[in-house]
Amino acid sequence: MHWFQKEFKLPSYPRGFHLITDLVLDNCPEIQNIEKGLCHIFIKHTSASLTINENADPTVRTDFESHLNKIVPENAPYYIHTYEGPDDMPAHIKASLMGASVQVPISNGRLNLGIWQGIYLCEHRNRALGRKLVVTIFGI
Repeated sequence: MHWFQKEFKLPSYPRGFHLITDLVLDNCPEIQNIEKGLCHIFIKHTSASLTINENADPTVRTDFESHLNKIVPENAPYYIHTYEGPDDMPAHIKASLMGASVQVPISNGRLNLGIWQGIYLCEHRNRALGRKLVVTIFGI
């Protein structure tokens, strides 16, 4: 059994949903050494999240952002945690709804994603300065 773990910082992205599959692969070439295993990707932040979804049509990413903004609006009168601005508490709620990690099977040295799947960084803040990921890879 082989284990690899790497922490790296993503570039800064504007608020929205961004495909980061290639960045994960570029930073973790060790995936190529795994015949069968798992890749666990964890984000070290409370106002951004990760998910897996459509990798071809960018309107999916726009629709994700639009829908989350409707179900978790800014400036709700009941928010108490607003120290960092009107996007602060909604970003925390969105991050909890979406999740802090994803797992992807590894088969024959490649992420075994579906043909239309990609890994997204879900950036819920208006001005974030890059996010840190921890990627753990294990398998045979």
